[in-house]
Amino acid sequence: MKIRSITCFFDPRARGAETAIDRMGALRSAAADRFRMAGIEVQTTRMATVPFPTLYPAGETSGAVGLAQQLEDDGSERGFDYISIGPALTDHPESYAMVTPILEATKKVFVSGMLTSSRGEISLPAVHACAEIITRAAAIAPAAGQPADGFTNLRFGALANVGPWGPFLPGAYHQGERPAFALAMECADAAYAAVRKAHTLAEARQNIISALESQAVTLTSAANHLAQQYNADFRGIDFSLAPYPELWCSLGATLEALGLPAIGSAGSLAAAAFLADTLDRGSWMRTGFNGMMMPVLEDSVLAERAAQGAFFVQDLLTYSAVCGTGLDTVPLPGDATAAQLAPVLLDVAALALRLNKPLIARLMPIPGKQAGDATDFNFDYFAPGAVMALRSTPLTGLLNGSEMVSIRQRGS
Repeated sequence: MKIRSITCFFDPRARGAETAIDRMGALRSAAADRFRMAGIEVQTTRMATVPFPTLYPAGETSGAVGLAQQLEDDGSERGFDYISIGPALTDHPESYAMVTPILEATKKVFVSGMLTSSRGEISLPAVHACAEIITRAAAIAPAAGQPADGFTNLRFGALANVGPWGPFLPGAYHQGERPAFALAMECADAAYAAVRKAHTLAEARQNIISALESQAVTLTSAANHLAQQYNADFRGIDFSLAPYPELWCSLGATLEALGLPAIGSAGSLAAAAFLADTLDRGSWMRTGFNGMMMPVLEDSVLAERAAQGAFFVQDLLTYSAVCGTGLDTVPLPGDATAAQLAPVLLDVAALALRLNKPLIARLMPIPGKQAGDATDFNFDYFAPGAVMALRSTPLTGLLNGSEMVSIRQRGS
């Protein structure tokens, strides 16, 4: 089990913001040292701000891009590996047009776009805008003279019903003036080990809970000390079962260890529900998703099964209905159109509101590739995989409009 990220949050508009970012930089360094001394590996440190549309005058593309570049520099100077500047917002419709220029002008900046409003509505214009962002970001080349490879979409996520202080990027953003921090965990390995040594489902459940709760005690004690020392709010831990692309840290392998022939076969939904319910039963200070994280390209078994055609995009969304985190690092054909992506995003938004849960869609069309073609990203956190088929037809009629659509939580 490792800390995927120590994520620090601050508001560049707040009084004393320069002092606050310096303090967050010092907290970042002290936290990494403290956790490593406790025997817990820290993979990255990240900084997240309040949503970027609140930081510049409406409609000023150059202002938004300049802001992102400045925050990238400020964060790097203080040792942060990545920066998140939060989502484009439905109350600021012009902000969606700023996302692609920001992605083009930066390398370490993550940004997102809200599909839903704070009033529990799906924004059909935001759905279409985010679909357009995905297709445009796919065409961004990694460097001058190089072909586009689709990798830029790693830095963009479409968000539905996602609140502040989640430590996983690209969904991380801040709210309020006081600096804060949270911990994103890489802990699929703990779940895999717990299931493999169990003789019953009850034992597997208790093994997982015990492993996470024990680690949470150590993490929380250290975090509370740091919060007091640096005058910041500790917002909690996201124990989503994030994988690493090796068998020993695979959520896909964990699900199959429960007894599935392969992910995607009948019984997969029950296995996913069992693990999600197990996380719900654990006791720790929570923030973010704390759910089933199934990033296709970050998990060796998921990537392999997707390449075999064992499951499809809609299957992943079905698993999210029992408390997954959405669609993450899903490799799609390079000729996928915004009109084809929009229905997928609409489904994500509807599910998030109807179940009152946070979901993300990080879709990655890969230029020049079709379903079944091998992926070839040179990235430590990606496993070898293949492009998944996109079974989606453009919307027509009322669903293709420009309304704000209220979706109430079931039972409300």
